[in-house]
Amino acid sequence: MKYGELTLGQIEAIVNKLGGMEGVMRFLSGETMVTAPVRAWNTWKTITLGTHMSVNALRNAMKAAGNKISDLANYILGKTPLAKTETEINLVKVTVAELGFKDGAHYRDIIVRAKELGLDYCPAEVGPQLRLQYQDQPSGEWPRIAMEPITGLCGSLGIFRVGQDDDGSWLYWDRGCPMDFWRDYDTFVFASRK
Repeated sequence: MKYGELTLGQIEAIVNKLGGMEGVMRFLSGETMVTAPVRAWNTWKTITLGTHMSVNALRNAMKAAGNKISDLANYILGKTPLAKTETEINLVKVTVAELGFKDGAHYRDIIVRAKELGLDYCPAEVGPQLRLQYQDQPSGEWPRIAMEPITGLCGSLGIFRVGQDDDGSWLYWDRGCPMDFWRDYDTFVFASRK
């Protein structure tokens, strides 16, 4: 048996959870679907999108506030769509382990699991806006923005990363390919589903 480690008691519990043998038959026929429960996530930060009319205005505001922008982040910033009106967005910060990957996971699997658990991609604008609106960021914190990757230089896919270190506050670029692997302690920022 493929799952020989299951006890008869566990199998009986599964059958009971499905509603007995009738429930098992509905499940096997595809009539009943089993999904992971949507978790209630605590909002980590609320920021406002759409505060600037152009990417250049947003870039200039970040620089005026003393933030630094890496060259690769600046490139994908130039391709970042901005919200047309001011909109608040609730953000959730989670580690890869908190999404259930104790040994790390690929970016694509992190995104799929987060969506199953009630989180969504962030609009790309979250990266620069979080940098601008998170001036009290602790030193050493560098969360990545879970977003649809943007094609950067030489065709590489990138996402934003917001960091603070001895050299100041940064909007940074990071890897965003589906097969990029992240460790259990790596941190991502997602949009909270409304």
